[in-house]
Amino acid sequence: MNNYSHLERRLNYTFQDKQLIIEALTHKSYKKPYNNERLEFLGDAVLDLIVGEYLFSKFPKSDEGILSKIRASLVNESGFTLLARELKLGNYIYLSLAEENNNGRDKPSLLSNAFEAVMGAIYLEAGLETVKEISIKLLEECHPKIDLQSLSKDYKTALQELTQATHGVTPNYEMLGSSGPDHKKEFEIAIVLDGKTIAKAKGKSKKEAQQKAAQIALKELKR
Repeated sequence: MNNYSHLERRLNYTFQDKQLIIEALTHKSYKKPYNNERLEFLGDAVLDLIVGEYLFSKFPKSDEGILSKIRASLVNESGFTLLARELKLGNYIYLSLAEENNNGRDKPSLLSNAFEAVMGAIYLEAGLETVKEISIKLLEECHPKIDLQSLSKDYKTALQELTQATHGVTPNYEMLGSSGPDHKKEFEIAIVLDGKTIAKAKGKSKKEAQQKAAQIALKELKR
């Protein structure tokens, strides 16, 4: 079992209630009476507010549409996975042996969820200002430049431009299905070009899944 005191030092925050940090780091596969899903739910809402307020202050002249796009590029699975990896969070998560053998410690969804849960736990124990200080410091470490141009990568538009130039057609996005409870659904999208599936991806929303699939398709077509 990994020593989460190293994580506390990286966060520059020591939990008074050790059960809270343990719960935040416990994946449901670990088969305990508790797991980090409730704290993840809370952390997601807290981070959405913190990043929204941060961008509101940082870009006083930007309109709601621009602010929403920048926030969407930061507050998502890939954004939180980046922050989790900066903390080496995967080293501290309590997992089942099967999940560990399945490369669970490096799974984006698992890392993102654990990061949200840890932030939710800090919020519960220390309040909004403390978790704001920790999360914004980490955000700025991982993103030296925070603006729409550097963060908002519209892979769908880039893919459309590429396929029109190379194939004379635009790709189709097909919904393969969805899974999970209503509050935590995951959608799977396939991209079809000239009748052939060229990429598949999952995301917390249809838009996120489409962008992920488009990013994969761009890499494939540029090989």
